[in-house]
Amino acid sequence: MIYIHVPFCRSFCTYCDFFSEIPQDHDVFARYTDAVCREIRSRKAEMDDSLKTLYFGGGTPSVLPLSHLSRILLTLEEVGHGGPYMEFTMEVNPEDIVEKGLPYAQSLKVLGVNRVSLGIQSFDDELLHWMNRRHNAERAREAFRIVREAGFTNISIDLIFGLSNLSDDVWEKTIDEALALKPEHISCYQLTVEGDSVLAHRLENGEYEEAPDEVCRRQYDLLCAKMAAAGFNHYEISNFALPGYEALHNGGYWQRRPYVGLGPSAHSFSGRNRSWNDAVLDGYQHTEESLSVEDEKVETLMLALRTARGIDQEFLFANCLPKDVERMVAEGALVKNGRRYRIPEDHFFVSDEIIRELI
Repeated sequence: MIYIHVPFCRSFCTYCDFFSEIPQDHDVFARYTDAVCREIRSRKAEMDDSLKTLYFGGGTPSVLPLSHLSRILLTLEEVGHGGPYMEFTMEVNPEDIVEKGLPYAQSLKVLGVNRVSLGIQSFDDELLHWMNRRHNAERAREAFRIVREAGFTNISIDLIFGLSNLSDDVWEKTIDEALALKPEHISCYQLTVEGDSVLAHRLENGEYEEAPDEVCRRQYDLLCAKMAAAGFNHYEISNFALPGYEALHNGGYWQRRPYVGLGPSAHSFSGRNRSWNDAVLDGYQHTEESLSVEDEKVETLMLALRTARGIDQEFLFANCLPKDVERMVAEGALVKNGRRYRIPEDHFFVSDEIIRELI
C-alpha cells in the first residue's frame, strides 16, 4: 500500500487544514517531484506489495501536470513497485477535469489509474461558494460525465453534511443528485472544524456556528436510508459502495495493514511504528515513533468498529471488560455476527461514544 500526498491546490477550501500550497510557477512541481522520487528510492525496502494499491491524495492531485505524475510512476516501476495495481485511486477536482477535458481523463486511465475520487462535496451552488470550491453543480455533473466517458468504471463521489447552513431539503436533493449519476462509491463526511482552517477562524470570531447534533444525526439517518434503498453497502461509517466496489486502499487502513506515505506531510505505518514527513515542499525529514501495546489495542478496536465487519470476539473480550460488552449488546449498541461483534448501522452516528466506553 502506497499513499502519495500532492500538496497543491488552486484555492483553499473553507474547512480544510491539510498541508497544501498554491503553485506560483512550474518550478514547484519539479521540486516536489524530485523530492518524491528521491524518497521512493530511499524507502523502497519499506514497500510491501501484499495489498498492491496506490493512492494519490491531497491537496489536489489533478493540479499536478501529467509529466510529473508520469515521473513518479516510472520511479515506482524502477524500484520494483510499479503497476498494474489492484487499485490505483486518484483524487481529482471537478473543475480540473472540465478544464483539461476528456484527453486528460483518458491519459489518467492510460497511466494506470483505475479508480477516480471526485471531490464534489455538494450540488448546491450557494454552499459550494461558501466552501470556496472552484466548481459549481453543473461543472460537477460535467466532470463526472467526462470521467465516465473516459472509461472509468469505478468512480467515487465525496459529499459533506452537517453544516449549519445546509438544510435537510438541500441535503436530500444533494444525495438524490449524487445517486442519479450512478457512481460505484460515495463517501460522506460530517463537517468538522479543523485546526488552522478558515472555518476554525470563523467559528472563533463568531462568524459561524456548528450544526447541532440532532441536525447532523437527522441528515446522517437520511443518508443511510437513501443509500440502502439504492443498493449501496454501508461498509464503513462514512463510506458506501455498490457490492464489490468497497475501497481496497482505505480498507487496508482500517485493517491496520502497513503502508508507506510519500511526499510532504504524508504518514506511514509499519505495523508497529507510525511515521510522518515534515509539512514542507521539499527537503522534508521523516520522523518515527513506536506505538505502545495500549496504543495498538485502542487503534485496533477503534478502526475495526468503524466498519461493518466489526472486530473478532477473542480480541474484544481480551481487551475490554466482558460486562461492558454484554451491556452494549443488551442496549443494542453492539451486535454479534458469528465470531465477530460490530456496531449496528443505527448506532454508527454515536460510534465514538461506544468505543470510548469500551476502552
